[in-house]
Amino acid sequence: MSDNVKIIVGILIPLAGTILGSAMVFLIKTEMKVLLQKALLGFASGVMIAASVWSLIIPAIEMTRLRGGISWLPASVGFLVGILFLLFLDTFIPHLHLDSEVPEGKKSSLGKNAMLFLAVTLHNIPEGMAVGVVFAGFRANEAGISAAGAFALAIGIAIQNFPEGAIISMPLAAGGMKRRTAFSYGAISGIVEPLGAIITILLTSLVIPILPYILSFAAGAMIYVVVEELIPESQVGEHSNVGTLGVAAGFVIMMILDVALG
Repeated sequence: MSDNVKIIVGILIPLAGTILGSAMVFLIKTEMKVLLQKALLGFASGVMIAASVWSLIIPAIEMTRLRGGISWLPASVGFLVGILFLLFLDTFIPHLHLDSEVPEGKKSSLGKNAMLFLAVTLHNIPEGMAVGVVFAGFRANEAGISAAGAFALAIGIAIQNFPEGAIISMPLAAGGMKRRTAFSYGAISGIVEPLGAIITILLTSLVIPILPYILSFAAGAMIYVVVEELIPESQVGEHSNVGTLGVAAGFVIMMILDVALG
């Protein structure tokens, strides 16, 4: 398989996870149980935390060290800028989080379903960037980023996209939306990931000189989503320990994937 084919397959894997998760709306006829929802949110958080560390921050540090730079500087700067970038988007883009009746961002006349869709799309942006920048590093043969390591990240993102797809489509169907339409909302929310990955890869010639910054930028953006949205939602109300166990499971699985395949 050529490198270009590997890259195409790799950037589509996370979208496949979202689509499969959204398809659960056809298999489960009732609203998702709270315990399951908390476990899945926690699981997604664990995957994203582990991916941020092993697939993004550590390679950024190692890449800078090999280039003879200050190993911690690009990782620190990129991480903080990633946090601020997502904070900016979160502040200005109108969106509505799951199980919330109060929209965030700028005031808008958009409906509830549209703002739920924007909330999921918003936190898919850093995931698409993460996959794109890792495959860009693989393509440029930088810092030992292998095809297996890049695929490990893509598979990990796909695993956590599965519950995300279900979490966006099933509540919509439970609220009265047609199942096919609810599935479409969930599936389309994941399209931003391969688009973000493609844009990042096309800009490889510009990205490579500052690749450590971009890797850690994606990590910061992902951690923002985890801290701002996923973990709080998994801890609301009773049975918060289920969300915590989900974090542990997701973290360990993503860590194993990255270390074993990377």
